Amino acid sequence: MKPRITLAEARTAEGRRLVLSEQDGAYAISLNGQELMHSRAHASELLLGELGVESLKTTQGARVMVGGLGLGFTLVEVLAGLQPDAVVDVAELLPEVVAWNREFLRGLNGTALDDARVQLHIEDAAKLIQRAKPGTYDALMLDIDNGPVAMVASGNQNLYSKSGLLGVKRALKSVGRAIFWSASMDVPFETRLKKAGFTVKAVPAKLHTNAKRAAYMLYVAEQE
Repeated sequence: MKPRITLAEARTAEGRRLVLSEQDGAYAISLNGQELMHSRAHASELLLGELGVESLKTTQGARVMVGGLGLGFTLVEVLAGLQPDAVVDVAELLPEVVAWNREFLRGLNGTALDDARVQLHIEDAAKLIQRAKPGTYDALMLDIDNGPVAMVASGNQNLYSKSGLLGVKRALKSVGRAIFWSASMDVPFETRLKKAGFTVKAVPAKLHTNAKRAAYMLYVAEQE
């Protein structure tokens, strides 16, 4: 097996070491040595995008948000399922992740950022949601940090709080949905979603398409 090569690294606002690496044609992003995402284990990211736009394939002028760019798999899936006049807001907190997609990951999914439908926001997705006018979005696909249990930045937990979820509800259209990626089943988070006025469906998600068991959970929250 070929050695793992460090392509780039950065420090988060809290001083944690974020590293982009490549090994035998595959890419990974890790935080303080713990792998956050890998280009050969992206089934859950694709499912996140698929669930977000499955009812919007024929919708003219749809507007959606992808919170968390990562390695770009969710964004590519979303763009494939929307009409040419759609608007896709992409919120990514770390400018380095955007730069890595443009420079090192263009052969993976990086060119998706050049799609005319994409509006890139290098900022906290929760703040972008709070700033949105009521009823702005048809769908929000949120893969922020490691889900409700933040790893990259402690402030990311705000999105999953009671006030954060009420902001998500306000930003959605009356028939809109939000899908939250979670590293595991999270019953307290599901309860908070229900208390915020959502109907909730927990959808198991695999690490690899052909995996026998699910590794993650996607919480699909729809307006009641």
